[in-house]
Amino acid sequence: MSINSFFKMFTPKDKVFFPLLKEASSSLIQLAELLHECVNAPKDQREAYFLEIAKLEAKIEALKQRINIELGQNFITPFDREDIFALIKAIDYVADYLNGAANRMKIYQVAKISKSIRKLTEVNLDACKLIGEAIEELNEMRNLGNINIICEKINKLEAKSDKIFDKAVQEIFENEMDAKNIIKYKEVLSTLESAADKCKSVAYVLEAIAVKHS
Repeated sequence: MSINSFFKMFTPKDKVFFPLLKEASSSLIQLAELLHECVNAPKDQREAYFLEIAKLEAKIEALKQRINIELGQNFITPFDREDIFALIKAIDYVADYLNGAANRMKIYQVAKISKSIRKLTEVNLDACKLIGEAIEELNEMRNLGNINIICEKINKLEAKSDKIFDKAVQEIFENEMDAKNIIKYKEVLSTLESAADKCKSVAYVLEAIAVKHS
């Protein structure tokens, strides 16, 4: 039995941080689902999606602040304080970029959603679902090896997003003649690709926690 496993036997079940982290990851999945639905919806229905996405991003931001407060008030934490905050901060960054993509679609009045945008929202949704799975594994602290497997999948999705982005940008500059449209699509695509990068950042934090407690 490792020393970490020994001390876990005497550590009270966390009733603060995991519920908050789980709520944040669940909200992130919901946000990613709404964004993917949004890009597959008619233009006149997107405004309602934009509003709900913004609300979820604000909720995750509030959860990050709540966790920060709880870290200052609770003596016992399920794992290192800096790792808890790094994890919620990384989740919040994903939400920021997904909301940012929605905002750009709204501000730039992107009428026609390209196949590449749909692909990137799907990749981000898959990555967010994996983040939720990893949080569940972290809660149990039993099969930490599964976290590494999940993180590998997230990393592969991020690599996939890079390929989608590169191909999409190339096609834009080859086929699009309107400079405004080039800017619009590149901004949306870039923000979605950055969201996938931030999912990879979440994976880095999860992997670090798993290593410390394995």
